[in-house]
Amino acid sequence: MRSISRKDSYPSIVVQMTVPFHDLDPMGVVWHGNYLKYFDVARSALFESLGVDLYGVRGDSPFIYPIIRTSIKYVHPLRHGDDFICRATVVEARFKVVLDFEIRLADTGRICTRGHGEQVAVKLPDMELMMCIPKDIQMALGF
Repeated sequence: MRSISRKDSYPSIVVQMTVPFHDLDPMGVVWHGNYLKYFDVARSALFESLGVDLYGVRGDSPFIYPIIRTSIKYVHPLRHGDDFICRATVVEARFKVVLDFEIRLADTGRICTRGHGEQVAVKLPDMELMMCIPKDIQMALGF
């Protein structure tokens, strides 16, 4: 399930997922690194829904957008078979692309994880760090 909204006027998407067995650690909870994977599923869905190709799949842009910072706060563990929703929200897209993430249990809405990620524009082939996001990407992301 995917739904697009504008949470507080920022572009946002909600993706529903289920925890597979192979995402668990020996304690039977989701291994901490897999939350980044869930964030990336929601990030990709959000960009796709907005018609934005930050990963250069189409190859028609001289820019790439590496992730330069992430942070995660673990609140409540996910376990095998849990249905959960991951929300990705664009909160900045002028100088860097900044997304906030939130994972909640689908049935109760209990918060499990909050996260934050930042991406910058880098111009190829010289790997030149750009001091702002290109205007077409800013507009597509609502800024």
